[in-house]
Amino acid sequence: MKTIYLYNRHNEVPVLTARTGKVEANHFNHVQTAMMRLGPELRFRIPKLKHLDLILQKGAWIVVDRALSDYPILCWTDFQTEHRENLHEPIVCEIRIFHFAATMILKKTLNAMEMLLGEELDKRMPDETFSVLPFHKRKF
Repeated sequence: MKTIYLYNRHNEVPVLTARTGKVEANHFNHVQTAMMRLGPELRFRIPKLKHLDLILQKGAWIVVDRALSDYPILCWTDFQTEHRENLHEPIVCEIRIFHFAATMILKKTLNAMEMLLGEELDKRMPDETFSVLPFHKRKF
């Protein structure tokens, strides 16, 4: 059995500020799908943000600074998915800020995450592994 060591420093390091926020449903759903297909913890380098990585886990999405021994910069956590009855409405979560300039990269990180997840899913799971069932119209 493979032991998985999930990143947890975002729960140990003092938070500069925390607030309630929302994550768009398409971002949340994309991450959940990627984790089911690729693994319970995913890590990507964020393009154009020199030494920042994005760690995706079931309970948190964390931006860390590789140059500072994976010190957390910001994270989305405590996703409110209980009693979720739809797939299109935003997910309420907590946004934790650990660095004074973290709010400047919030949107850029989510945009990069979408691109990186798409590329990784395409690379690891080529189109030929999926098939679409034909939909037959009934004739009356």
